[in-house]
Parts: sequence; C-alpha cells; structure tokens
Amino acid sequence: MLRESFFFLFIISVSLVNAQQTFHKTTLLMGSRFDITVVAENKEEGNAFIDTAIAEITRIEKLISSWDSASQTSEINQYAGIRAVKVDKELFELISRAIAISEITDGAFDISYASMDRIWKFDGSMTTMPSPEEVQKSLGKVGFENIILDTQNQTVFLAEKGMKISFGAIGKGYAADKAKQLLIEKGVTAGIINASGDMNTWGKQANGKEWTVAITNPMNKNNAFAILPLKQGAVVTSGDYEKFVEFNGIRYAHIINPKTGYPATGIISVTVFAPSAELADALATAVFVLGKDVGLDRINQLPNVECIIIDDKGTINKSEHIKINEE
Repeated sequence: MLRESFFFLFIISVSLVNAQQTFHKTTLLMGSRFDITVVAENKEEGNAFIDTAIAEITRIEKLISSWDSASQTSEINQYAGIRAVKVDKELFELISRAIAISEITDGAFDISYASMDRIWKFDGSMTTMPSPEEVQKSLGKVGFENIILDTQNQTVFLAEKGMKISFGAIGKGYAADKAKQLLIEKGVTAGIINASGDMNTWGKQANGKEWTVAITNPMNKNNAFAILPLKQGAVVTSGDYEKFVEFNGIRYAHIINPKTGYPATGIISVTVFAPSAELADALATAVFVLGKDVGLDRINQLPNVECIIIDDKGTINKSEHIKINEE
C-alpha cells in the first residue's frame, strides 16, 4: 500500500491587504516537498512562524520515520515478533487511529503494508516482476489485526516476525495537521501547510477571500478540471501516474493493495476532502484500493468527508454532496 501524495494542487492568488501579508517557503521535509504559507503582520513574524512549522514537522519525522534507526517506529519494527515496545503517547495514539481507519475501510488502509516494500520498489531499481511466491510470502507479514496495543502500558507489539509498520500513507498528513495546530496556538490567523499534495488550510487569505485550490486533471496535467474554495479543512490527492514500474507493457502503480500484494488498478487519482489531512491522507489511499464504486459508497457514509475519483478511462466521479466548478 505504498503511496506518496503528489503536488497536484496549487494555491490560487495571495495578496496584501490591511497590513496583513502572505509569506511562503518551499523546503524538503520527510523526503518530500513541503510548501508552508502563513498570513502575518511582517516578514520577521512570518519567517518565525514558518520556522516553527518546519521544526514541528522535523520533530514528527524523527518520531514516525521507519528509515531512522533511532526512531520509536524503527524500534517497533526491530522487535517484531519478539517483544512489545513502549512508545510516546503521541505515537501510540497515531497508531490507534490508523488501526481504526483500517477497520472502517476493511483493511484497504493498513500501516503494516510496509513488509511489501521488500519486493515492490518504485525508485527505478526494479528490473523484474516479483514472483507470485514472493508476493504471497510478503502478504503473510501484513495485517493490522496483528498490531497489538496495550493501552495501560502504552506499548506496541507486532505479533509476527518480519512485520513492519510505516506511516507513508498517513505521516505527511499528520505532520500537516500538527504544524497547523501549533501555528494556530502561536496566533497565526491563516495559512496553508502543503505536504506534497497533503494540504491543510485555516483562516482566509490576506485579502479576506477564501483559499482556493485547483485540481489538475491527470489525463492532461496542463489543465485543471476543478476549482474549489477550501475552508478550515484538508484536501489530499493520491495518484498512480507519478511513481510506477512497467513490465511487459503493463504499468504497475505504487499504491499496493494490502489484500492482494499487487498494485491497485482502475483508478488514476483520488482527491479527498476531510476535516484533517491525516484522515484525508489515509482515506485517499483506501479509496484507491477499494475501487470506484465501493470507495464512493464508503465515503458517502462518512460525515464531513467528500471525494473526487478519476478512473482509468478519465471519467470524473464525485461523492454525493461535493460541488465543483469544472473548468
């Protein structure tokens, strides 16, 4: 279920009115592009707020990174099948919420997918298709039911040796949420945290208008197919066309179905609107795996959540209550 959100969303118009200014910085964090925008009184204040957001995202990366051998997540993976690992309350609660999302999506979202990264690589290093035996073996290490949480002792135990968890399909959204929360606590009245397409907003632009996003049509990246206002919430796009491998003329995208061990098919992109980027991030991946019909049905059952799906025929499909202005 490896996935990375991509930068298909862009901010339309920022301005300066009544001494409020918009300040922006693009930087590399968590291995991805982050665009941080804040509304502030002056440059000094704006830059200080941006630095605060960067520091918070860096802190979260050190906590949840499965690549950092010193992180608590790596320790959980290291002792899979051996013993439980005591973790910070923040990480424990993040894992608890991830399991809850797995339950409501019938396992289409599953942070234990990470054991499959040994056989599917989308960094250009794959030269042959994994064998059915390799795929089946990797599936044996996947299953959120085997993530055992002990609330009293605040420990996490992966029941099977070789299991791994990763926050690749939820971590950037979570980081965007936490940076937003901290900036609001610091008095920032408006801004956007954009974590490679995992976008969280609050307040209004310096000119008093709503933040507005355009969603790019993956069938023609030079054109946006929809323009929407974004109020006090998050939007995340998951796409299959930026990272993939190709064997025998067939393209295999980077979003893996944790039930089958093979890349999900039938959908090119999913955009989810939700109260938090963490939730939108996880649901975008889940919908991609569930497929158009089941995915839309599941989204329609969730309060304050909407989505737009583009299938492999280029057809735009929308959840029940979303309204978009198509270009």
